[in-house]
Amino acid sequence: MALTQSDIDRELAKVRESYDKARAEGAPATDHPPRDFPPYRSSVLRHPKQPLVAVHGDPETVELHTPVFGHTDITAIDNDLTVQHQGEPLGERITVSGRLLDSRGRPVRGQLIELWQANASGRYAHLRDQHPAPLDPNFTGVGRTLTGDDGSYHFTTIKPGAYPWRNHENAWRPAHLHFSVFGSAFTQRLVTQMYFPGDPLFVHDPILQSVTDDSARQRLVARYDHALSRPEWSLGYRWDIVLDGPSATWLEEGR
Repeated sequence: MALTQSDIDRELAKVRESYDKARAEGAPATDHPPRDFPPYRSSVLRHPKQPLVAVHGDPETVELHTPVFGHTDITAIDNDLTVQHQGEPLGERITVSGRLLDSRGRPVRGQLIELWQANASGRYAHLRDQHPAPLDPNFTGVGRTLTGDDGSYHFTTIKPGAYPWRNHENAWRPAHLHFSVFGSAFTQRLVTQMYFPGDPLFVHDPILQSVTDDSARQRLVARYDHALSRPEWSLGYRWDIVLDGPSATWLEEGR
């Protein structure tokens, strides 16, 4: 018998109740979810079960087989996903801006940030995404940029739509953007997701709800910033990425 959304909601409620009880009894906050979070069904099947493999010899040899990037690898339109094709994409145009920071609030400069997302109909430009929503020939859904001296980044894009997935019957993911931060080497790559405020699907999404600590979960939600909105062009959202410390942004470790 297929699992329903009500089944998943009950599982999530039990997880939250258990976490809240542990916190009330003095347990520390848990910013990162377990790699095998049962309501997120596929994580149970594919989470890492073996210890990390040590790199023998010179660790720097790993870097000889990884990408190299810098200012010459970023073009002027890489961070504007709305001008990468001959026509304009469909959907609500948005500007997303923020800063990449360390645990002390210091800017992290010159770091490659990549973004990928579904289109306004909730469909990715990917062969494995075959759900019946239209593709947009003027929107690929991929961008990248380097952080400035103040750690800032900027993207102009289209607000993505919600989309179905097969975790359980009638499962829908809230609208979100995927972010990748590379650090100074490919082996330091970190991946996370940004969500939009007020989405009614938050409480039903086992991926977002796998972050059981409420404050950590809220750090994944951007805030609307009218100062970032551009007249007759785009709405603005601000979202900072904090790499470590008590205010760190949740990262997809081991997923």
